[in-house]
Amino acid sequence: MHPSPFLAALCLGIVSAAPKLYQSLDARWSQWKAAHGKLYDENEEGWRRAVWEKNLKVIKQHNQEYSQGKHSFTMAMNAFGDLTNEEFKQVMNGLKSQKRKEGNVFQAPPFAETPSSVDWRKKGYVTPVKNQGPCGSCWAFSATGALEGQMFRKTKRLVSLSEQNLVDCSQAEGNEGCSGGLMDYAFQYVKDNGGLDSEESYPYRAQDESCKYKPEQSAANDTGFMDIHPEEESLKLAVATVGPISAAIDASLSTFQFYHKGIYYDPDCSSENLDHGILVVGYGSQGEDSEKQKYWIVKNSWGTDWGTQGYILMAKDRDNHCGIATAASFPTV
Repeated sequence: MHPSPFLAALCLGIVSAAPKLYQSLDARWSQWKAAHGKLYDENEEGWRRAVWEKNLKVIKQHNQEYSQGKHSFTMAMNAFGDLTNEEFKQVMNGLKSQKRKEGNVFQAPPFAETPSSVDWRKKGYVTPVKNQGPCGSCWAFSATGALEGQMFRKTKRLVSLSEQNLVDCSQAEGNEGCSGGLMDYAFQYVKDNGGLDSEESYPYRAQDESCKYKPEQSAANDTGFMDIHPEEESLKLAVATVGPISAAIDASLSTFQFYHKGIYYDPDCSSENLDHGILVVGYGSQGEDSEKQKYWIVKNSWGTDWGTQGYILMAKDRDNHCGIATAASFPTV
């Protein structure tokens, strides 16, 4: 998670005047560093602390407004506390924004039932939350999540699949490893390659390495992928009838960086500028005013310390909030 020396120098230039640090926060800062294994050199510590304090203030302000009924979700300090929002976007959000190849477009089966709520975690389709670390490989985690679900549907066995295999080996399809990629390109790679290794046989390293795919360790395959018509009703049909679905969102805001729990809705979230791949594992609603209380259940790849044990509830049926239905797809097996 450490910035390059150049970035460090740049940031030092910005806060060359020693930032005013609050001594009352010393213990909390030490606890936070210990909890997240943060070590800094002398030059870096001061301004990392300043960034952390600024983030803490934003979180506190938001939660005060939440208690006044102004927001539908809370925020909390997490492992990204020492990153500016710019750095966070560079490090964590690795979805490529170019036009995706047109796959076949998903058509719901005739007379498809769409229940009022779905949660594929309860049906055994979803592996535990993973952590992409300081590598822009969200697209690979989203893709393995969707493929894990479809393989479970087919075989009734849930096997964790290798993101590192995708990071290292799918350049020919258009992915760029830790520098970003697309879920559809990952599904295309699995088809072209004739398989994808298991997590166990090809563990995650959070960095670009040479391709080490072993056909004998393959735990999944696909025949291509289906794109979902870019509207929430189509996404709902797909989630209800197919299983967990890969989707892309705008995850660039500090409210997302420090999301904790509740239904995420931020009026500044874009439905066009998508920078992060996630997995939609269900949907539902809560409370009396169920119109504003509808949500998508989203599995993220930032570990269990982020959000609600690694998950986020995202506003549903509110004008395609954060673009969740704009570029959704799943592999066919």
